Amino acid sequence: MTTPPLPEPLPYHRLARLSTHHRWWRPLVGTLVVAVAYTIAVGALYAVIDEWGSRKGYSVGPDGSVEFGPVPDTAVDLLLLALATPVVLLAVRWIGQRPAGTVSSVTGRLRWRWLTLCVLTALPIVGLAMGGMLLLPADGGEEFRWAGWPVFGPALAMLVVLVPLQAAAEEYVFRGWLTQAVGAFLRSPWCALLPQAGLFAAAHGWGTPWGFADLVVFGAAAGWLTWRTGGLEASIGLHTVNNILAFAFSAATVDGLKSDETAADATWPLVAFDVASIALYTAAVVWLLRRRPTARTAPPPLPPVQPPAFATPYAPVTGFPVAPPWAGRPAPGTPEIPAQESPVQEEPHPWSGATTDR
Repeated sequence: MTTPPLPEPLPYHRLARLSTHHRWWRPLVGTLVVAVAYTIAVGALYAVIDEWGSRKGYSVGPDGSVEFGPVPDTAVDLLLLALATPVVLLAVRWIGQRPAGTVSSVTGRLRWRWLTLCVLTALPIVGLAMGGMLLLPADGGEEFRWAGWPVFGPALAMLVVLVPLQAAAEEYVFRGWLTQAVGAFLRSPWCALLPQAGLFAAAHGWGTPWGFADLVVFGAAAGWLTWRTGGLEASIGLHTVNNILAFAFSAATVDGLKSDETAADATWPLVAFDVASIALYTAAVVWLLRRRPTARTAPPPLPPVQPPAFATPYAPVTGFPVAPPWAGRPAPGTPEIPAQESPVQEEPHPWSGATTDR
């Protein structure tokens, strides 16, 4: 009898198969549920905010939505995007039938120390790249106009609180759910990482070809870091720092938060700085991994224990059975047979069989 081989540990992109209840349809149904549930949640929250703004007398914009001002409108947009995180976590738990933390990392939770280290690593790298972008000539010859601390201070406080939630939500959707949904069917990590990178770029709109390529590079690098480190911490750190600095620069400019431009509208000089910062950050994280190794795989699910073929549904008998009262007695009506005495066997003489011949 040969013992079947043990299942292999699962890398991050294959964690959808971690549950013993995994079925091929769960990632597909879960993706549909995430899309529908997020749309409903955004519509419901937006309707509540819009109704509240109408009752308070705020003005209505050209698109028919209530306008609260640059800073509150940005806060609303960030909150609507942040709704994706609880939607994904609930889908992992209910549809995927596995712990919700398995979309955070292979350890089943978000590794906060590693996340903090990634944020501290991204700060100087992305900050240096942003500084280089500021040295480039502005489009249309527009000069930077300082908005002032009364405007920039509240805006910065709001960004520090809400941008991490927005950046993490995008990572949970693209590098988290979508990567693991595709990885449930394909073993190759790149086959799971490239689709989410294209969808991530498309979700930001169609701007310049350079901007779209920059978003694809960002999505592919963030996905590779997620697979390489076994969790979302490295991608969340880079995404959060990048968005906080970008939004902060817009908030520091007069009417900067009113602009509709996104990363998809970037020109090739801006993309060159951004791609360089992404490559440098990726190399820095790989160097950190050599000094502080992290878990990259999760233990495989244990197969259900099968009872042996000879097992019976009856409980095992313990101890000695108790003899009945009539044990050793003849049955009623049976004549008793007198016991016969067995002949006594004399022990042979020690010399019996011995001869005196010498």
